[in-house]
Amino acid sequence: MSDIHELVIVGSGPAGYTAAIYAARAELSPVIYEGSVTAGGALMNTTEVENFPGFPEGVMGPDLMENLRKQAEKFGAKLITDDIVDMKLDGDIKVLTDGSGNVLKAKAVILAMGSAYKEIGIPNEKRLSGHGVSWCATCDGFFFREKEVAVVGGGDSAMEEANFLTRFASKVVLIHRRDSLRASKIMAERAMANPKIEFVWNTEVIDVLGDTNMTGLQLRNTVTGEESSRDFSGLFVAIGHVPRSELVVGQISCDAEGYVSVEGRSTRTNITGVFACGDLVDHTYRQAITAAGSGCQAALDSEKFLAGH
Repeated sequence: MSDIHELVIVGSGPAGYTAAIYAARAELSPVIYEGSVTAGGALMNTTEVENFPGFPEGVMGPDLMENLRKQAEKFGAKLITDDIVDMKLDGDIKVLTDGSGNVLKAKAVILAMGSAYKEIGIPNEKRLSGHGVSWCATCDGFFFREKEVAVVGGGDSAMEEANFLTRFASKVVLIHRRDSLRASKIMAERAMANPKIEFVWNTEVIDVLGDTNMTGLQLRNTVTGEESSRDFSGLFVAIGHVPRSELVVGQISCDAEGYVSVEGRSTRTNITGVFACGDLVDHTYRQAITAAGSGCQAALDSEKFLAGH
């Protein structure tokens, strides 16, 4: 690890793995830190992916990530299942430290750390995490067999979570703070056609109730301000994501929401030799295919940079 590497990729998922495939085929011998817990990114917690090109019958999220991983490895990428915990990105040689204490030096770095689930920010949300509160239906849905659960959100993720949970729960109540959904038409129609899903409009969750385990939710009507409580065994939060940019904030230009800023349609950051891709930079499209495309761009941008240096 004392050698100076051509390229280190931090993060995996569609963006990181695709960057690794392209960089490996360009004989850059990339080292990719795919994460100790988050290897594969958000798609590891997704069920069937129906809109990734080339899979007319759909593909399971974890299977898609495993295929991308194998493809990167096939072309010579070195995959390390650990986290980068510190980065010093200024200067011609970038210095990175992993969770095992190894220090790596690299001429170029691609940032593909992705995003994390956004929390509501209510008093007992964190305290009852794992005791009724969850951010992943595919991880925890099984534990709520024949129970009534709530899903908070109005986008595609919330619709997918709600539909998936009907496999286990007796009833799924989808709570949304507005009177219309921002989900795509096909996902919204699918949820509305499911007889086990009830929609509660113009309502926000203001607290989770329960001592050792969740027993219900405290709700507020966003129009009238009236508060009420309702019994639930589980709460699944699906209100979006936040970028995993905490390691580079202060070193690299980020926008007000913490997404890494890039130059125009490129993946170049404000630091020479550092590139960023995937959900770390994208708060507009946030699709597996767009993440993969930006991973390709990052690899090509870094290849061009290294060729000129």
